Amino acid sequence: MKNIYVGNLDFATTEAQVRDLFEPHGSVQTVTLVRDRETGNSRGFAFVEMPSDGEAETAMNALNGMLCGDRSLKISEALPKGDRAARSPQRRS
Repeated sequence: MKNIYVGNLDFATTEAQVRDLFEPHGSVQTVTLVRDRETGNSRGFAFVEMPSDGEAETAMNALNGMLCGDRSLKISEALPKGDRAARSPQRRS
């Protein structure tokens, strides 16, 4: 199972639209569009889980840099949660 980060999405993009981008390249297990806790609005990125590592690699190579609307998608393998926290800047109080 490969977890894929999909960044630079238009804020109006839906989970179904993200799934439609990935399904031509293989089976999609889940799509999670990340939303702001307070407003419920999209934060402009999502995570896609694909069961086949080979299909996931094909999808990442095909979609990275692709124009979606007027935005160039940023596609990469998602880092484990602990690794993301280590590279994120500290939040200000």
